[in-house]
Amino acid sequence: MKKYFLLLLAGIAVPSIQAQETTPDDAIRLAVDNLTGTARFRAMSGAFGSLGGDLSAISVNPAGSIFFNNNYATITGSVYNAKNKSRYFGTSTNDNDNTLDINQLGAVFIFKESGSGKTGWNKIAVGINYENANNLNNSVFSAGTNPNNSIGNYFVNIAQGIPTNVLTDLNYNQLNFYEQQAYLGYDTYIFEATNNTPNNTSYYTNIPTGGNYYQENQVLTTGYNGKLTGNFSAAYKDKIFLGGSLNYHFVNIDKTFSIYERNNNPLYDTGSTISEILFENRLWTTGYGFSFNLGAIVKPIESVRVGLAYESPTWFRLTDELQQGVSTRSLNNQDGIEFPFSYQNSVVYLPYTVQTPGKWTGSLSYIFGKKGLLSADVSTKNYSALRFKPKNDPGFADLNNFMSNALDNAIEVRIGGEYRIKQVSLRAGYRFEESPYKVDQAFGDLTGYSGGIGYNFGESRIDLAYSYDHRNSNQALISSGMTDTARVSRYNNNITFSYSVNF
Repeated sequence: MKKYFLLLLAGIAVPSIQAQETTPDDAIRLAVDNLTGTARFRAMSGAFGSLGGDLSAISVNPAGSIFFNNNYATITGSVYNAKNKSRYFGTSTNDNDNTLDINQLGAVFIFKESGSGKTGWNKIAVGINYENANNLNNSVFSAGTNPNNSIGNYFVNIAQGIPTNVLTDLNYNQLNFYEQQAYLGYDTYIFEATNNTPNNTSYYTNIPTGGNYYQENQVLTTGYNGKLTGNFSAAYKDKIFLGGSLNYHFVNIDKTFSIYERNNNPLYDTGSTISEILFENRLWTTGYGFSFNLGAIVKPIESVRVGLAYESPTWFRLTDELQQGVSTRSLNNQDGIEFPFSYQNSVVYLPYTVQTPGKWTGSLSYIFGKKGLLSADVSTKNYSALRFKPKNDPGFADLNNFMSNALDNAIEVRIGGEYRIKQVSLRAGYRFEESPYKVDQAFGDLTGYSGGIGYNFGESRIDLAYSYDHRNSNQALISSGMTDTARVSRYNNNITFSYSVNF
């Protein structure tokens, strides 16, 4: 047997290949709302469902654009910092990611009815706004010694039941995703066939047993879920305010994850050959989606506003492009090891659809004249309605069934306040979001705090905000063959600056 094996999966763009293995996290990352938008919106933790008067508020309740008095435009930039603390079998590691982004740009145009206003509809607003609805840049590093399970189990488990003649077929691009993964492990000698017949479907591992596998996992993600919104709202007798929005979403995600393993147990089984494995993946997800919002705000008295809004499901159409590589080292190779690695061509899988759940938001706010305000939003979103399509894909059917049973309705609470001292505004907010899971160990609750300051020059204003949130989650090193996960605590610290102008 060779001392050193390297396999570069070099596919070509073949439209006949069905979607690769997906997980609930692939859908949840598109369905979970992040606190984004203008500095004023962020400083008050997004509690704008009945307030309006901010370009990011139309993402919560589209009727809110009617509360601008004049034509108005805002541009926003943010500095994102994501700190991840990972713990894997008693070993703790840290990783950080920093990003600077222009995350919001928009304008609203106000049309007021002249004359007596006999119809009662005395004001109309039309707006357009872009927001980076979800900045996905992130870096997580996990490392530790697994006492029981090798990452090689992923390959040998997937191979069971697949005929050996499939794994020796050089027409790699005609294989489905699971056959491709088995092919990857077979050609790097991670496992062997139980017998040499072409129809053999049973395999055994070449990884030494006995445990003490040192493992590292690095996950680097860049990308965004952007949203372009066209908005319309109208006021009836300055008491009832109605609005609607159409949203075009676009997704671009680049995720690279590498898994390394070496065996620290000197007591190798006879016949075992592999001492080190490096498994690298790069996945691009691109696509677009559509959604709409409807909302109403009622002002029963001058100081009180009550709002109700509905956000439809978002229907995403996505395409995945996958590149993979594996290299292994045998036990009798005493020389230093390097893992030369270069990506070649890629495999493009069939487009698929992700449908996120709809969302209802109820809001209440109180205005203290020109001194300030308090506002609260409560939202509900049923994550068990998350769906991958086409439904006739067996992998999607199993995944949808899992999400129907494992995911749950989640409540989100946002509270914000603002206090004005002449031209200066002081702001603060609190945010709590329940986990999408019935048992939140996999993806925990989120708690966040925010604050900020603004200065009004009359025709323009500047705003600055700081926001913080924290969430725990489990991260698997590999999707099957191992049930061991790293416990990751993520801390987001964001600084946001906005400039707004009346025109």
